[in-house]
Amino acid sequence: MVDNSAQGGGRIAVIGGGLIGISWSALFLAHGHEVVLYEPAETVRAAIPDKIALPMAQLGELEQDLPAPGRLRLAQSLEEAVDGATWIQENAPEKVPLKRELYAAVEANAPTGTTIASSTSSLVWSELSAEMTDPSRLITAHPFNPPHLMPLVELYGSDPERVQAAAAFFRGLGRHPVFLKREAVGHIANRLSSALWREAVNMVAEGIAEVEDIDSALVYGPGLRWSVVGSHLAYHLGGGPGGIGHYLSHLGPSQERRWQDLGNPKLDEATQEKLVAGIAAESRGRGIAELEAARDAGLIAAQQALRGRRP
Repeated sequence: MVDNSAQGGGRIAVIGGGLIGISWSALFLAHGHEVVLYEPAETVRAAIPDKIALPMAQLGELEQDLPAPGRLRLAQSLEEAVDGATWIQENAPEKVPLKRELYAAVEANAPTGTTIASSTSSLVWSELSAEMTDPSRLITAHPFNPPHLMPLVELYGSDPERVQAAAAFFRGLGRHPVFLKREAVGHIANRLSSALWREAVNMVAEGIAEVEDIDSALVYGPGLRWSVVGSHLAYHLGGGPGGIGHYLSHLGPSQERRWQDLGNPKLDEATQEKLVAGIAAESRGRGIAELEAARDAGLIAAQQALRGRRP
């Protein structure tokens, strides 16, 4: 049985109080859900109320018609967190044995039928669910970081009804779900990101361009276009009146030549040194917190500009 009650403001259990868990929690709270968050590290757990204030404020800036925020409660144990939960969002480190151990505890203590959604960025469903009593309860629901500002959620599971119920739940949170037809390491978006970054690293390693210029080329070139249309549709438009068919027949060979010239770099010591030095130059003394603030402000502004304008 699929439990859809989380869509109506039910109690959501969040497992893990790191960056992803805090971001998810802020999104759930901002949409009126009660959140019970379990973080095993006591020092991390104690800091969560302060850390969650910023994403809550950002959501207030981004969203104009939010309901009254839900209530946050910090659980002292996993069992306490999942007791009575109508949705469970797992954000544990990317370690299969750890996640399997968590799922066993969840199955033993959570209400029957409650969906367990894993935020895993690369692990595949079949490996995660292999030791579960009811594997159909598990879905992969991978967000892009930070989840409260990035609408994408990538879904996969063995139960189509549960996956569709999850999609409806996330749409109610203003997210944009996409579906994998079969499981794949890194899902969809991380595979795309990894492919692009591989060539970005290759260009640094081969001395084609500096780190900052490569990033600028992406931000002010294809990245800007990709924020409006995806890669396939961009090439469709690149074909002019003839669309993708014209592009493939006339420019397909040039695309293949570029593919053949792409590199396959290694993250050896020399390449790592170039990347670290390049990031230091691009950052110009700005620390992680300052860079995150600039990124988040840009994400908010971009989404405000894009709403209602996507073709």
